[in-house]
Amino acid sequence: MAATVGFFDGVHAGHRSLIAQLREAAAERGLASAVFTFPVHPRRVLQADYRPQLLDAFEEKLARIGETGVDYCAVLDFTPALARLTAREFIERLAAEWGVSTLVVGYDHRFGRDRAEGFEEYVAHGRAVGMEVVRGVPYLLEDGTAVSSSRIRALLTECRVEEAARMLTVPYRLRGHVVGGQQIGRTMGFPTANLSVDEPLKVLPGDGVYAVRVWLRGTAYRGMLSIGNRPTIGNRPTAVEVHLLGFSGDVYGETIEVEFIRHLRNNRRFDSLDALREQLERDRETVAGLPIDGVGEAERC
Repeated sequence: MAATVGFFDGVHAGHRSLIAQLREAAAERGLASAVFTFPVHPRRVLQADYRPQLLDAFEEKLARIGETGVDYCAVLDFTPALARLTAREFIERLAAEWGVSTLVVGYDHRFGRDRAEGFEEYVAHGRAVGMEVVRGVPYLLEDGTAVSSSRIRALLTECRVEEAARMLTVPYRLRGHVVGGQQIGRTMGFPTANLSVDEPLKVLPGDGVYAVRVWLRGTAYRGMLSIGNRPTIGNRPTAVEVHLLGFSGDVYGETIEVEFIRHLRNNRRFDSLDALREQLERDRETVAGLPIDGVGEAERC
């Protein structure tokens, strides 16, 4: 078996390139290909109060790994005992317990206790157990920009969702269920669904108003989404609210998924609800004119 190992948060373009190299190496050697990943961020196992900012919920990550065409995705429990393994011990375990004969590692990826060793040591440890260790070729965008999960998180918090999508290869997504709100938007002609995100550790894009694609009951709608503390109505707790264009009906308790297409504007306090309503009308016109693929099609739940 040929394998690669990592947390793979976001399964972004760099990860996909590495997995493509894994599949190529496996095909050349007549082997099956496998991605080994973890259900929980390794640092959270070692540091109970650590709260990682995630790009994917665990189920989302597995689905996105499945899209790459890899033969197998193996989930390893990252335990304190596993964390104590040296790189050599981990390689020995990959060979003995899981039959890995070719290991493809990211260009700058380090593993093992204290991450003290690097690629040359991995090659030596692999040779000792009959495993070939191959270094992946780094992935860069056309402009030379390196792709990383941390860079994508930074882009999202800066509201730069189009650049984040370029690195993720798909728009960034939030999935959750609709909860009750104050219904102030309804009184202004802009009823909103208040989203409680299912994965509390997922990154929230920066405060602002966004054009989004909203999946509800298997159909996609254009949407305008706000993240923030609603300064015009008194700085309430941060909320995620989305208005669906061309939809009316009760959606409380239902599951929806939003995909971030474009940042429209920053939040600000308006002098009156009338002034806010006028801005929302302009936002709706902007969203209605955007080329958002898949709107009105029944493709996903």
